[in-house]
Amino acid sequence: MCGLAAFLALTPGARASREGMDRALDSLASRGPDQAGQWFASDGAVALGHRRLAILDLAGGRQPLASEDGQVVAIVNGELYGFEALRAELASRHRFATETDSEVLVHLYEEHGIEALRHLRGEYAFVLWDARKKRLFAARDRFGVKPLCWTRHDGMLLLASQAKALFAAGVPARWNLRAVAQASRLQYPLPEDTLFDGIHALPPGCMLLAEAGEVRVERYWDLDYPRTEEVRAITAEDAITEVRTRLDDAVRVRLRADVPLAFHLSGGVDSCAVLASAAPHLRGPATAYTVRFREQGYDEAALAQTMATHVGARLRVLDVREEDVITHLPAMVAAGEGLTINGHGVAKYLLNRTMREEGFRVALTGEGADEVFAGYAHLRSDLGVLAAPNPASAGLMLPAGEGISLESVRARLGFVPTWLAAKATLGRRMGELLSADFAGYVSETDAGCTLLDAIDARQLAGRGRVEQSLYLWSKTALEGYILRTLGDGMEMAHGIEGRLPFLDHQLFEFVRSLPTHLKIHESTEKYVLRQAVEARASGARGEGRVPAAIATREKHPFLAPPIAARAPDFLRSTFETAPPFLDRARLEALVLRLPSLSRAEQVATEPVLFLALSFCLLHTHYRMELP
Repeated sequence: MCGLAAFLALTPGARASREGMDRALDSLASRGPDQAGQWFASDGAVALGHRRLAILDLAGGRQPLASEDGQVVAIVNGELYGFEALRAELASRHRFATETDSEVLVHLYEEHGIEALRHLRGEYAFVLWDARKKRLFAARDRFGVKPLCWTRHDGMLLLASQAKALFAAGVPARWNLRAVAQASRLQYPLPEDTLFDGIHALPPGCMLLAEAGEVRVERYWDLDYPRTEEVRAITAEDAITEVRTRLDDAVRVRLRADVPLAFHLSGGVDSCAVLASAAPHLRGPATAYTVRFREQGYDEAALAQTMATHVGARLRVLDVREEDVITHLPAMVAAGEGLTINGHGVAKYLLNRTMREEGFRVALTGEGADEVFAGYAHLRSDLGVLAAPNPASAGLMLPAGEGISLESVRARLGFVPTWLAAKATLGRRMGELLSADFAGYVSETDAGCTLLDAIDARQLAGRGRVEQSLYLWSKTALEGYILRTLGDGMEMAHGIEGRLPFLDHQLFEFVRSLPTHLKIHESTEKYVLRQAVEARASGARGEGRVPAAIATREKHPFLAPPIAARAPDFLRSTFETAPPFLDRARLEALVLRLPSLSRAEQVATEPVLFLALSFCLLHTHYRMELP
């Protein structure tokens, strides 16, 4: 994991600024604390900059990387798995200067051009300059584990791992009011939007090509769920066996590192399955980290300890208290460059900080399993098989009260995905906190229709409800919040590289082909995964992996206990810096009402307050202006 910055002149006379590159790379120091490298074209029209977090070839893996003749230069963030076989095949025709995975990209591009993407397996973002074709080529991995954003400014194309690097290079920090409006209605900006005016997120599975002053974005991969008539015919036993094999392989390839690695662990089947699969391949006991909240219904430390003991791992438990959330929320929001709806972001921020302080640089996590195996309560609700859900999901993934209208979504899809209905209830509450002028602006657009217009409708046509819902979720919640804000943002604030076996595209491409009933079986979510990893005394499948108490446990979202009602002073002081699109008087009135609300109402109000806090904290930290 590293930090990237790249500049390309789009107009005659424009030149890459060395001072701007220095500032951009300095802002990304936490992403790459080990080395900084730059390359400038002789005419000053192109510049590539890299901050390195050394994981492989610690002494020799400096970037930017170049081809033998210097005509192809690249900077890479992330990991390319299975690179050993690619390198062995390329070595007869190319000279390698390092032992890193990243260098294979340069030589793959020399042989295959932009089709090199078809050969990549991993979590990555990169920028490559082809001097012969005068082409800048950038791309992001299939699910968007590694971030990359871009903008045009003063005749230049600028790309970076985070928006803060673009600000440091001279791009003005202004609110993107379209994104603010969408987020205030359905929590998430549109897939290509960021909260910052003029700054675009390169979507997952997409590449950016810049040639002859023109910039275009093209998709090279998508989720491509099968239509209902194309679903694979397969027995449960065969599906379980194949899932186990592919998961084991996805975990195994992510264990290669020349630095210590550890595991994020909770009481859920996902992170436990990753640890169980990895344990036999490690030279000694694994080290795992978990968070403990001191409130019933939110604390999974005991289950995490059960799993650690089961595989002989060392477990490090980090206590996170409400005062920790209050103290570190400003830093968490700034690092994530986005909005949060709960204190869980601070918990991840502190967990990764602790891992780094204790000598680790790589962490394997269970993120993505709910998207791949249909693990969320809202998906069971879409199927009509949801039993009593965990109350913590109310207002977050399950509706809690009246919401904004989503009839446009119902008209186009034939139903309203449950998670969208839940976000609509959040949107109604958030709408009550907007300034009068901005509320008028927001009311001019239909948030549901706006979302569907931004999505490739061909990916929804002919698919079942669960697949349609998952597609929309993956393009918004997964990429924009779970991976970007809670994942990369919290990990790279402390120089931790996250690796996500469940988002291995070879595993996903098999699982997506399975019939829905193997993912949600009666009222059991992630059925095929649970069957593949559950330890059974009889010696049947999965023995020795995940204890039954964890493998059969219902999905519980990773959430911190509500704190807003117990933090009125923090709320008031933060809301004093509210951006103009929020109504300070209404925010203050809500703070005053909080103690009188029922516990259920406080839980449902918490995400709205955290959204408002996020807007205020971003406004202050980045000195945001209106466009």
